[in-house]
Amino acid sequence: MSNFTMPAFVQVLEFIGTFAFAISGIRLASAKRFDWFGAYVVGVATAIGGGTIRDLMLGKTPFWMTDPIFLICSALALLWVIVFGKMVIRQQSTFFIFDSIGLALFTVVGMEKTLSLGFPLWVAIIMGTITGAAGGVIRDVFINEVPLIFRKEIYALACVVGGLFYGLCEWLNIDLIVTELISGTSVLVVRILAAKYHLSLPVLKGEDGKCEQDY
Repeated sequence: MSNFTMPAFVQVLEFIGTFAFAISGIRLASAKRFDWFGAYVVGVATAIGGGTIRDLMLGKTPFWMTDPIFLICSALALLWVIVFGKMVIRQQSTFFIFDSIGLALFTVVGMEKTLSLGFPLWVAIIMGTITGAAGGVIRDVFINEVPLIFRKEIYALACVVGGLFYGLCEWLNIDLIVTELISGTSVLVVRILAAKYHLSLPVLKGEDGKCEQDY
């Protein structure tokens, strides 16, 4: 199968995820005192960065170049922050949930697109993780922060877990929609539990917490 199509309800959720990811980027850009255009660029990069890398690696035209709705969603996110800036800051936990939902959705979408192009499951898991998490890496680089996936929080690993559940469901011949729900829900649950209970992977430390390199 060379063409990739998504059910309408998945597209709606993807647009919601795009809006949420753009919000997260714009909020951080506002904390760094970016102007409106700079904040929009950060929001767009957060929302479409992972999918763009995925499509380029798969040899496809980046998805946002054939459908402007993703750029429009990012513009609406900028408008939302401009108009409701104080409320957005107070609703940090709410937008954490939306960000996690976006992460879950984009992981599933990335996997489905990869599998639809004939790639094996292990490639799909990598592409799903890139789709979900790479936009956040670009965002953090733009605002001069250490990318979230390299810190203690479980973020990209949640995408990997979702990918493994997707593969398990396929192996068990579970219905596609149920597979999507199980995979996306697993990403969401891992992300929320990790944040709530401060779960993280061990930190790799050098001697006395310092890293030295001899040349």
